[in-house]
Amino acid sequence: MGGVSVKKIGLFYGSDEGNTEAVAFRIQSRLGEDLVEVRDIADLTQVDFEDYDQLILGIPTWDFGQIQSDWEDFWEDLREVDFTGKTVALFGLGDQFGYGDYFLDAMGMMHEVLVANGAQMVGYWPTEGYEYEASKAQLADQPLFVGLGIDEDQQEELTAGRLNQWCQQLVAEFNLPTVALELDD
Repeated sequence: MGGVSVKKIGLFYGSDEGNTEAVAFRIQSRLGEDLVEVRDIADLTQVDFEDYDQLILGIPTWDFGQIQSDWEDFWEDLREVDFTGKTVALFGLGDQFGYGDYFLDAMGMMHEVLVANGAQMVGYWPTEGYEYEASKAQLADQPLFVGLGIDEDQQEELTAGRLNQWCQQLVAEFNLPTVALELDD
């Protein structure tokens, strides 16, 4: 019998054009399909959050600081989820040049809801290497985003390296057993 049982991490995302979905599966491939269960927020209810003690949530920012449509439809439900006892990491997608005044704003708005509802947040990410004017996702007192920032429009060539480093960070912050990460270029 024996062996250590590890609960799965719920990775929930919303995606209109497929970029956030693709990043979600890239995270799963690094951490392992046996460890991470990827689910589209469009198909979920509040009850689905109860199945996981550890979550990774992915949200793109649309236009001028808007929440992606599936997350927007779920937003009032999200405000009612009790995240007490849950460890949560965020990743967000945005366009720092086209929408530099609103870069990753949706991720920042999500962070506010999660913290207010008791989540223990991990996965904070340095702002170094990004060029933007303003972001609700940046901590007020530190040069950190509230989660991993991805810009598939302007810095696609940096995505793999950022994902590799962030997933290594999550292994430590989620206190996961040693995992052989499937890193790519």
